[in-house]
Amino acid sequence: MSTEQKPAEQSAEQSAEQGLKVAVLVGSTREGRFGPVVTDWLLGHLEAHGGLTADRIDLVETPLPTTFPSFGGELPPGDAELLAAVSPRLEAADAFVIVTPEYNHSFPAPLKNAIDWHNRQWHGKPVGFVSYGGLSGGLRAVEQLRVVMAELNAATIRNTVSFHGAAQCFDADGRATDPAADAAAKTMLDQLTWWARALRDARQARPFAA
Repeated sequence: MSTEQKPAEQSAEQSAEQGLKVAVLVGSTREGRFGPVVTDWLLGHLEAHGGLTADRIDLVETPLPTTFPSFGGELPPGDAELLAAVSPRLEAADAFVIVTPEYNHSFPAPLKNAIDWHNRQWHGKPVGFVSYGGLSGGLRAVEQLRVVMAELNAATIRNTVSFHGAAQCFDADGRATDPAADAAAKTMLDQLTWWARALRDARQARPFAA
């Protein structure tokens, strides 16, 4: 009996072996923000998960312009340089995780600005969420983000990670004090990995058409 693999079988195995690139967006730019603590914790889980390579995109370190050109208009040179520090990284990502607080029942304006500057970079890719805040744990921000990302043809992951009363959820070394948070991160990343592989295979077989 022949052991030669069919092209489709070879493609599936090659895709499974290839690492997945996950862009992690740090959504808050507020002075004294808690987001880096949550993000560092998440990056530890990403590294331990296996098969995932994280690219941290911090909107404090890579600010984007806030004035959009007219449709079809040219970007000023300075704005083009700011976008060049972010856009190719979103394009290269197989999946995203957005780390966000909740401001007034929604998510921060700089995060919306970063999302709106891009379009095709989100198409046909999965998005996971890690939120933090007070009593709501940032979940209302996540619900609004789901609507936004659906408009951009992205697939949002059902399971999220949320921290209620976030400042009390981590010890001095940045570890989550409740083991349930670590379990939630694994579940979210498991789902993100499944969707990222499935959608990457689909995009390779047939380019996404918005």
